[in-house]
Amino acid sequence: MMHIGILLLNLGGPDSLDAVRPFLYNLFSDREIIRLGPPSMQKPLAWLIATLRSKKTERYYRMIGGKSPIADITQAQAKALAKALNTFPASSIKVYVGMRYWHPFIDDVLFEMHKNGVEKVIAMSLYPQYSVTTSGSSARRVDRVAADYPIDILHISSWHDHPLYIEALADVIKKGLESFLVSSSDPHPSPVDDIHLLFSAHSLPRKIIDEGDPYEQQTIETVQKVVKKVPLKWHLSYQSKSGPVKWLEPSTEEKLKELARDGVKNVLVVPISFVSDHIETLYEIDILYKTMAGKLGMNLKRTDSLNTHPLFINALEDMVIKGLREKGWDKSTALP
Repeated sequence: MMHIGILLLNLGGPDSLDAVRPFLYNLFSDREIIRLGPPSMQKPLAWLIATLRSKKTERYYRMIGGKSPIADITQAQAKALAKALNTFPASSIKVYVGMRYWHPFIDDVLFEMHKNGVEKVIAMSLYPQYSVTTSGSSARRVDRVAADYPIDILHISSWHDHPLYIEALADVIKKGLESFLVSSSDPHPSPVDDIHLLFSAHSLPRKIIDEGDPYEQQTIETVQKVVKKVPLKWHLSYQSKSGPVKWLEPSTEEKLKELARDGVKNVLVVPISFVSDHIETLYEIDILYKTMAGKLGMNLKRTDSLNTHPLFINALEDMVIKGLREKGWDKSTALP
């Protein structure tokens, strides 16, 4: 009997205001995300940046409830996936959650899986578009920690064009469009043709892309597949940049200004590289960009994040089952 576990991998986020500074320190200590001077200076500079940014970042988290919801949402995704997998023949598979920069840490979760007798692991990145800074960093951490245990790992690190993921995005876009068309406060709702889709992805330093990272191209491919199902005017921009280096362009702020200059009045933002609500959606889009759009004379709304959308959970289920079959683990799958 093979003992199999599914490990959902995500960034993590502070679970209290007190956790903001150590979370930032963990994030900036990862040289795979951003290189801060020579290797010997990475951690000292990470400590300095975390200290300087913590108060401002705490204010942002206070505005969205005092913590990141990403751990709770990822646990809900794990629960929904486990329920879906219970219909798979001869399976009793437990789903775990491992975070890169805050609790529950990947290291601790892999130790728990080992204690529970797990011998085979499907490690699934919850970043749809692959980057060495996200999926790659998480996968490498899994491999380093799992090397201490008798565990066989299968990584699922990129699924930017999975049909059910695309269907889920199309579905939340259609529901988002309805919020423009049916509004009790607006006697003259906007026709669909007047609404522009703005796909907003997390930015990356341009240098990482120039070194061969596929993130930008995979993001474009995701958008192209989605707009085939929802054929509206669309744009792509990048948010959440930090630091003085050159980042992917255009930024979401600059794109909003451009759209305003072009006379666009209605914008539906689609957080394309995020599958869970967190500070980038709840603060940056819902508060910062919405306020900015209002000052520019635009009506900005956002699609729901995928979170536990049934089609998204079905996409995860499909990838897990294909992974089990690829490794031959579907023949006998059970946990203690």
